[in-house]
Amino acid sequence: MQKSFLILLSILILGCSEIKKPDPLVATETESTSNIKTFPKLVPNRYNVAFLVMDGTYNTEFTAPYDIFQHTQYRKSIKQMNVFTVANTDQPITTFEGLKIIPDYNYTKDSIPKIDILVVPSAEHHLDTDLEDVDMINFIKEVDKNALYMTSHCDGAFVLAKAGLLEDKVSTTFPSDIDKMKTMFPGLDIRKEVLFVHDGKYITSAGGAKSFEAALYLCEYLYGSEIARSLAGGLVIDWKLEDVPHLITKK
Repeated sequence: MQKSFLILLSILILGCSEIKKPDPLVATETESTSNIKTFPKLVPNRYNVAFLVMDGTYNTEFTAPYDIFQHTQYRKSIKQMNVFTVANTDQPITTFEGLKIIPDYNYTKDSIPKIDILVVPSAEHHLDTDLEDVDMINFIKEVDKNALYMTSHCDGAFVLAKAGLLEDKVSTTFPSDIDKMKTMFPGLDIRKEVLFVHDGKYITSAGGAKSFEAALYLCEYLYGSEIARSLAGGLVIDWKLEDVPHLITKK
């Protein structure tokens, strides 16, 4: 009996020794598939609105129009908006204020859906090093070929200008940077004392909290004043287009 017990015990010990521990350097099937990039679900028959983000993007110029446009999804009987972010990386970008944003699309390698409206929020280096980013400037030029509207907030106008999109157009930017923009792009018609300008398919705004109002203007232009007031009310904004200093040159 004792001999039988010892034999059984030996078998169990040898069997256990045959069980291999998982190699921590080898990803399991579950782990490897979890790293597959997923993209946002874009509902058909909506406007596709892309937000160009990068390190140093300012929160308000990003979140203000994002809030307005995303809220169109809760309004019926209109062509609502899909909203998503694009960047030159898959890694989280850090805004000027420290917010982390994981980009939905990497425009340097992903297949980007058709963009109907491009939003260029201001970023920390839009007056200097960002203007030397050839890939970004070329991306903006490519989007412009088919986009319905190209919009900027605050110093995002410098990026549109660098891409050559504001030639023969009227535009504006952050109030204290208007003179700098005129010096950098002397051939452009850049206006002071307005909070946003709509010229053709280009809408440029002073930025900051006025980014809300420029976004509301585009919604009023697309959907009418009733929808615009509804969107504003949902965010507790007192919206009256006539009270906002602006300029509309061409529609």
